[in-house]
Amino acid sequence: MADATGNQDSKDYGLGIPQKTEGFFLKGCGNLEWGMKDRLSRIFNKKSGRTVMLAFDHGYIMGPTSGLERMDLTIVPLIEHADCIMCTRGALRQIVPASSNKPISLRASAGSTVLTDLNDECLLDIEECIRVNASMLALMVAIGSKYEALTIRNLTTMVDQGSRYGIPVLGVTAVGKELVRDARYLSLATRVCAENGAHIIKTYYCSPDFEKVVAACPVPIVIAGGKKLPELEALQMAFEAIDQGAAGVDMGRNVFQAEHPVAMIQAVKAVVHDNLKPKDAFALYNDLKNKKS
Repeated sequence: MADATGNQDSKDYGLGIPQKTEGFFLKGCGNLEWGMKDRLSRIFNKKSGRTVMLAFDHGYIMGPTSGLERMDLTIVPLIEHADCIMCTRGALRQIVPASSNKPISLRASAGSTVLTDLNDECLLDIEECIRVNASMLALMVAIGSKYEALTIRNLTTMVDQGSRYGIPVLGVTAVGKELVRDARYLSLATRVCAENGAHIIKTYYCSPDFEKVVAACPVPIVIAGGKKLPELEALQMAFEAIDQGAAGVDMGRNVFQAEHPVAMIQAVKAVVHDNLKPKDAFALYNDLKNKKS
């Protein structure tokens, strides 16, 4: 049994040497079966190998978050510009047009809210996930918190269920008030998720050493947008994450709380898929914003 203390610091990350991926374009996914690869190919752009996910599942713990009071008015116009949408089954049935034909990263865990201790969660029934044609199953994994063991068990259970039906799992690393968003913690959290079977990891960007977080994780990482930032700063964060190896972004508030959300998601896509520099992407954002005005 490894001890929690007294271990040598990790140091050999092989930076600059890509992990070999035989038989598929996504890191660590070459040995998955056909159904898994088909669903992941819908989520990730095969040319860039990246994705822009639009997250609007905040209401399942936060209620009517700013920008999500009327999702039919604020979110629906954004869907066509996203590669994948991440939402709850309620929002999916209530406001997402079935004709949008976008892959769904379904919030597959639920439980406590911001009014109590977060992450005390249970899982959706896998048949419900299949009914709504989920392309990926997203659930929280709270490494280092009160509910660490529960959420890791949830992850392993959902990986087993998803594997039975060919649906990949997105492990979402939770960061509580007592946890820090540094490379040491995020490397541990993302690696634990991957080792327990998650096919994709959603985590936070950190500076410095985010490239070490990515290098130490054997499956693709997409970054969470986190709290609302000024548009240029959000584009800068996306650029740095992609430049350091992230396979995409899963942004919510930095898109739907932007001054012009439709222009913002298109600017983010230009960063992620076309490697547009932040200042150029911000110029694109302003150009699109002004055309809409």
